[in-house]
Amino acid sequence: MPSVKPALKLSPRMDDAEAIACCDFPACRGTCCVYGVWVGLEEMSRILAHADLILPHLPPEAQQPDAWFTEEEEADPHVPCGRVRHTRVLQRPEHPLGSACIFWMPPQGRCALQAAAEAQGWHPWTLKPFYCILHPLDLDENGAITLDDVETLLQTPGGCIRPAEQARPLREIFAAELAWLRGLFQAGDEPSPENASRGEDAPQPRGPSLQSP
Repeated sequence: MPSVKPALKLSPRMDDAEAIACCDFPACRGTCCVYGVWVGLEEMSRILAHADLILPHLPPEAQQPDAWFTEEEEADPHVPCGRVRHTRVLQRPEHPLGSACIFWMPPQGRCALQAAAEAQGWHPWTLKPFYCILHPLDLDENGAITLDDVETLLQTPGGCIRPAEQARPLREIFAAELAWLRGLFQAGDEPSPENASRGEDAPQPRGPSLQSP
């Protein structure tokens, strides 16, 4: 199936100012990884192609790449190939909520995909799925990037925001995520070791995705 890149759109909500900051990792211990994440089939293929780099960062119970993703596929118009599968979720007594994405690394809760990329000197988000980078941002009914009600997110485990003293526009608070996503939507290639952003101009990633299956 050919890949067709969707257009990146921002909701007017992203111009709103809110007194929030992004998650405090590693203090949060990757709480947002509790439900795993939906992954585009092209993203899944990229992850599996780099399994040899990811495996050293995973515990013994996650050493089988063919078990990293569930078998069920669903349609999703927001990924290039239009189809997604879900990362497998394991019972994790070390996780604050008792379960986590298979790529969650105890005890701090780092993401094995991010750790593998960093170990190669790549941008930390090179292997991360779209929805991981998007979180806690979301997509509205028109497919535009938005943010849900702040009070609700602040009360939600894994909401990945925290109160701040000063209000700032959301597009400024999430500038790193938006810059990376803009690169995904505008570039001709998916992120790879060859074209991943690096150096001082690369957006600076934060902690580990709250995408319930």
